[in-house]
Amino acid sequence: LQESESENRLDGETASDSESKSEFGGSSPVPTSDDTPEVLNRALSNLSSRWKNWWVRGILTLAMITFFFIIIYLGPMVLMTIVMCVQIKCFHEIITIGYNVYHSYDLPWFRTLSWYFLLCVNYFFYGETVTDYFFTLVQREEPLRILSKYHRFISFALYLTGFCMFVLSLVKKHYRLQFYMFGWTHVTLLIVVTQSHLIIHNLFEGMIWFIVPISCVICNDIMAYMFGFFFGRTPLIKLSPKKTWEGFIGGFFSTVLFGLLLSYVMSGYRCFTCPVEFNNDTNSFTVDCEPSELFQLQEYNIPGLLHSVLGWRTVRMYPFQIHSIALSTFASLIGPFGGFFASGFKRAFKIKDFANTIPGHGGIMDRFDCQYLMATFVNVYIASFIRGPNPSKLIQQFLTLRPEQQLHIFNTLKAHLVDRGVLASLEDA
Repeated sequence: LQESESENRLDGETASDSESKSEFGGSSPVPTSDDTPEVLNRALSNLSSRWKNWWVRGILTLAMITFFFIIIYLGPMVLMTIVMCVQIKCFHEIITIGYNVYHSYDLPWFRTLSWYFLLCVNYFFYGETVTDYFFTLVQREEPLRILSKYHRFISFALYLTGFCMFVLSLVKKHYRLQFYMFGWTHVTLLIVVTQSHLIIHNLFEGMIWFIVPISCVICNDIMAYMFGFFFGRTPLIKLSPKKTWEGFIGGFFSTVLFGLLLSYVMSGYRCFTCPVEFNNDTNSFTVDCEPSELFQLQEYNIPGLLHSVLGWRTVRMYPFQIHSIALSTFASLIGPFGGFFASGFKRAFKIKDFANTIPGHGGIMDRFDCQYLMATFVNVYIASFIRGPNPSKLIQQFLTLRPEQQLHIFNTLKAHLVDRGVLASLEDA
């Protein structure tokens, strides 16, 4: 792209912003290098740069998909560990950009405080998760019970310590830059840590709520690239000049079809559809249950217009497949805006990728920019249309109460059921 001198400025930059660049160290780009493995460079040396990039991306994509299948096979604990590792790496990539672009080398404690705040936020979120999903285990162990009882106070005290450390680190002539980087760290925490925490919550609802959305984003990314590579002619958005309408539309239909097929296959396996729960007897995760109505085949009538085309009156499918249409539609129509947002961010700071972690793909954040937006949607979707009261959690909490409290709840529930006639009908039976 040929950009004018005015377009080379950061979006929204004013004259006063340009004059203050000396304080921020300018906006020089973070250098990037070709980190393609030498083996691939030699094997693809006779190809044009366009086709070389196509093969590099394709080979590395297959490798990442294979790795994805392996960690799914290894189970929920490994998946949660991988999510945690991805979160840390994404945080590192974004913080490093701020550190390099704004030349924050002389700021005291900047990196130390950034990682300290990451620790504090993770302690808060994952402590809430442990208390919620491992309630019986927490109540059984005295140290864990104390930490659970005062968890929010401890989390606030840890954050307050970091806040005071930041105030004490303020130095003359760098106030503005220090507060800027303080905000940079907190926005990064909001984007990365909060949304990775939502991914863990989705996983506990059932691995299908974790695998299908992630797979839809991956499918849309691949198919949009393929359609754009072979058929792309019409530019889609200026933030990403290589994105085309042909790739966008082709990716949409491919993702919806893929979501329906993947949902049909996975809905038949309990290991994917059952919520991930902690078994207190074996001290391990279990994914065995009686499948809910979402994952039981039902018969649906086909609308008259489609009936005349297909020749079918009814179709048997899982209700989850209907929800998968909503998930795949979001992944293909709204999900890419996470990528556009990341593209705008990179263009603002004149960098090609967040890092050079994956040859041909950039950094980990380059691969997960759409996934984080997708994770938030899935969590909101489950809370709005799927999740109901969890009887097992209510029973766990009930059993931890004192005997007189349990008796009071029992009598209250009994009176309520008698009033509604439910208890009498059970006795007659």
